[in-house]
Amino acid sequence: MAIKIDHIDAGSEAEQLGLQPGDELLSVDENELNDTLDYDFYTDSKSFHLKARVADGIREWDVHRAERGPFGCDFKTYLGDEKHSCSNHCMFCFIDQLPPGMRESLYFKDDDERLSFLFGNYITMTNMQDHEIDRIIKMHISPINISVHTTNPQLRVRMLANKRGGEVLKYLPRLVEGGIAVNCQLVLCRGVNDGDELRRTLTDLLELTPMVQSIAAVPCGVTDYRKNLYPQVPFDKETSAAVIDILEEFGDECVKRHGKRIIYPSDEWYLKAERPIPPAEFYEEFDQLENGVGMMRLFEEEFLAELEKPHRIYGTKKLDVVTGTMAAPLITRMMEELHRQYPMIEVTVHPVKNNFFGGNIGVAGLITATDILDQCRGKLTSGILGVPEVMLRDEKDMFLDSITVEQLAQQLGVKIEILPASGGDEAKALLRSGLHISRRRK
Repeated sequence: MAIKIDHIDAGSEAEQLGLQPGDELLSVDENELNDTLDYDFYTDSKSFHLKARVADGIREWDVHRAERGPFGCDFKTYLGDEKHSCSNHCMFCFIDQLPPGMRESLYFKDDDERLSFLFGNYITMTNMQDHEIDRIIKMHISPINISVHTTNPQLRVRMLANKRGGEVLKYLPRLVEGGIAVNCQLVLCRGVNDGDELRRTLTDLLELTPMVQSIAAVPCGVTDYRKNLYPQVPFDKETSAAVIDILEEFGDECVKRHGKRIIYPSDEWYLKAERPIPPAEFYEEFDQLENGVGMMRLFEEEFLAELEKPHRIYGTKKLDVVTGTMAAPLITRMMEELHRQYPMIEVTVHPVKNNFFGGNIGVAGLITATDILDQCRGKLTSGILGVPEVMLRDEKDMFLDSITVEQLAQQLGVKIEILPASGGDEAKALLRSGLHISRRRK
């Protein structure tokens, strides 16, 4: 294998050797280079033997330098090659449930262990081989995030629609024994991997704690675009409560064994079961926020904490804010408390039902501009619309349905204010930090 150089940093040791864009790095100390993880790991040394393919053939150098650090080669992608795609056809896959006509990039399924380490993506391990597990352990690439779903090999084959789904479960204990910390995700499908199967999975994973350092369970998302897919029945109040009871039971056991809960239900279970979200202490370090675990509790804690700080408000402020149906009660409650303490700020919350995807989708991050337009046109009370940044792609300029922030603003005739994801930062954006002025207390 080899990775092609796209750019050489000026003044770097790579430039001093005469390496050029287009040259291919082949090995370091006879270790093949497959991607930037190999490159970073093996060149982070004061001395190494480098082999490369350059314009006039293969060249080799013995590199000696004063200190470890970046060598000076940059690559076309952050991986040095293309992302590894998913080879599964999971019965719960959200991408398979997307409507047609969306951006092409949204339909790509990644299942890349490197993205797990670099960006926190979850992997199923079905496209991995023994040597890749060996590399993770050798380089101590930790933590690794794994979509487990079930530890029943036959059931995992069925759920992932991949014959290697059960076989690769052997990698879990290998990673743990190799000193790699693991975060696990369980997407639960009603009547499939809940109930006794969930108990089996948690019992198996409990034996791998504390190196399995967190386990999050989330309900399968169901859209209206499930033609020819496994028929999913959404969880209801009773079945959600049953899931919570199992997860909390095993979490309590982890507290006894390790002093840490480790196993967490996502917020959606509590909302579906009509139970209160647990207090902040339940979530400890909030290890599984990316799976919606404790996100609502943390938002509330940070929002209220920011309100307790001194702020000066100049004049009055009135705006509208959109959110998903799941978060709407919390956001409404926070805006009412904001107004109680700072009467000069008035925020109208607009819960937006997700008609674009349909099904049981209620999270704010999947709200589209199409639904905002359909449900908010003519109902806004101000000239400013607050849009949570989680509704937008990373560039903060476009919704999932490819409508831009600018287009939404034009069609609604308002100014768009993009609101930060964290509760504290959102409160700051609404308050505009400064010195203390009159505020109503209890």
